[in-house]
Amino acid sequence: MKLLDKYILRFFMKTFFFSLALFTVITIAVDASEKAEDFIKSGLNAGEIASKYYLGFIPHMISLLFPVFVLIAVVFFTSRLAARTEVVAILSTGVSLKRFLLPYWIGGILLALLLGVANHFLIPSANKIRTDFEEQYIDMGAINNPNVRYLNNISLRIDSFTYGGIRSFDTVSKLGQGFFMDKIVGNKVVYNLRSDNFAWDTAKKIWRLENVIERKIDGLKETVTKIDTQYINFGYKPIDLSTDEHLKDKLKTPALNKFIGREQLRGSETVNALLFERYRRDAYAISVIVMTMIAAILACRKVRGGSGLHLALAFIIGVTFIVFDKFSMVFSTKGNFPPLIAAWLPCVLFAGLALWLYKRAPK
Repeated sequence: MKLLDKYILRFFMKTFFFSLALFTVITIAVDASEKAEDFIKSGLNAGEIASKYYLGFIPHMISLLFPVFVLIAVVFFTSRLAARTEVVAILSTGVSLKRFLLPYWIGGILLALLLGVANHFLIPSANKIRTDFEEQYIDMGAINNPNVRYLNNISLRIDSFTYGGIRSFDTVSKLGQGFFMDKIVGNKVVYNLRSDNFAWDTAKKIWRLENVIERKIDGLKETVTKIDTQYINFGYKPIDLSTDEHLKDKLKTPALNKFIGREQLRGSETVNALLFERYRRDAYAISVIVMTMIAAILACRKVRGGSGLHLALAFIIGVTFIVFDKFSMVFSTKGNFPPLIAAWLPCVLFAGLALWLYKRAPK
């Protein structure tokens, strides 16, 4: 059976990566035709467009449809095995369906691990490449849109006792005006800092404050200090202050976890969206295993209509899964649906479908 396991696993991987490569070529062709005018206006050559845009766009699209690729690839080659009665021959020798599915489990787990690592560390970097290009050359968002570039009246919660605020901040130049920070202990202000102007020092990776007035209050005693320039770190970086709607997609998981913690401390309204993205990175990877099992069980029987019918069913299941995933995101980010449940719900529902198909399959 080990030789058969290797045969199925090799066929699985070859079909999957071939379909992935084919989709990549088609996607690039379609996307390039849609954005041809924008590419011409950008003044970039083909090599620059490839490195500054498609290096990020391709991984983004692949990760988005990865479970569906797995579903279709497994259905395609398994239905061919069934059409040649190879599956019937294997099961007729006394091999159980459970044992027959072993190489599918192995393949599904390997691809799930691949997607999981990519979701946590590689796709965020790709999303940054893609969105930065779109903002600069296509949408011109942060540069030309004053509602995105200039932020006003920002409230900050630095820790359990320290609060701050910013009157105005330019997300492009990273310059701001009107910064203050208060430390409160026992309902009393014990420390106050105010600055007329501030900026992010890109070399030192720290904030530079100018025209600073620092007050330290101890009961009835107050010490006031005036400082021309002061460098401080109050737990926020320029990217944390921006209203970039793609920020959660561009942060690697360790950075995303820290950002979620800060936003929870602030009581931000975006926490649900951030938590959904965090949980979804794991759930989407596990869904690869679920889709593998659905496809293998669905296509291992020879039916009238053959591969065409199996592929049609796979397409319907794949589209339904993506729709469920999008609806879960909307319910979580726009409503009060718990992010953890919303992120895992499509995976759990389709795992139930896989179990139902397995129980109905002839053993």
